Amino acid sequence: MKKLYGVTTAMVTPFDERGCVKLDVMREMVEFLIARGVHCLYPCGTTGEMFLMPEEQRMRAAEAVIQQAAGRVTVYVHVGAMDPEETVRLACHACDAGADSIGVVTPVFFGTNPEAMVRYYLRVFRAIPRDFPAYLYNIPQCAANDLTCGAVRRILDACPNVVGIKYSLPDMVRTYEYLGIGDGFEVVQGTDRLFLPALAMGCAGTVSGVSAVYPEPFVRVYEAWQTGDIDAARHWQCVANRFVEALGAGTNMAMFKCGLAHRGIDAGHMHAPQIDLSEAEAAALTDGLERLESTCPEGLLVSGAPEGSPC
Repeated sequence: MKKLYGVTTAMVTPFDERGCVKLDVMREMVEFLIARGVHCLYPCGTTGEMFLMPEEQRMRAAEAVIQQAAGRVTVYVHVGAMDPEETVRLACHACDAGADSIGVVTPVFFGTNPEAMVRYYLRVFRAIPRDFPAYLYNIPQCAANDLTCGAVRRILDACPNVVGIKYSLPDMVRTYEYLGIGDGFEVVQGTDRLFLPALAMGCAGTVSGVSAVYPEPFVRVYEAWQTGDIDAARHWQCVANRFVEALGAGTNMAMFKCGLAHRGIDAGHMHAPQIDLSEAEAAALTDGLERLESTCPEGLLVSGAPEGSPC
């Protein structure tokens, strides 16, 4: 079973003016990210505006990423949906399409007790092969539901293919509790600014939205950590944090798309009812990113898709 580790990039979804996915740009983003050293790709999640996408579009976007990656990095497709049966269909599709893993967010908006939470996950994970790895995804600040350690243990007891959890609340106590659930159960933190602290606690890595635009400092954090160079890891986490702050820490994905445009990738538009940045907002963000880039070591940042890209 392939698991998540290092820098997993939560990909944005590029839409045209009609709200259709620009699949050619999805493929270009895959090349952009692989060339800069990310370890795993995560399309169709929160950063990818998943709940605004029709089921068919989510399937086509996942296929584009899987096919373009072609086994070079792990591809972990988020399949959670408002309708549990849609979640099941998306999970089965990701498996059939060649994804390495799936992630499933908790039920959202409507309050869910632990028993309902467990039943939901069992329905999804029993629909896919028992040897196909799956990750839980807990983002209570958005979903309005929390996945307790007790519920996680019940799910693990019934579903051996559940290998980890993506946790996107900056709560280090709960992160520690998840890490103690069992041998081989992996935790990846979804808070960009906590990448290095999470590694120090024993997490396998991060699922980072800001790395969709600036993967380089995050990759440097992990490389330094792997070699035991803690001072370098701290330095690169500070660099990453400055980009996190400049891009609003994931509070507005339009900032990510503007940032990608600045780096040479036309990431398209936001999906209604969300809106793009105004011209003034885009200009101010681009100016701020240029100033921040000027403080980075020469050669760290290279814009656009790599030469020779099949896109």
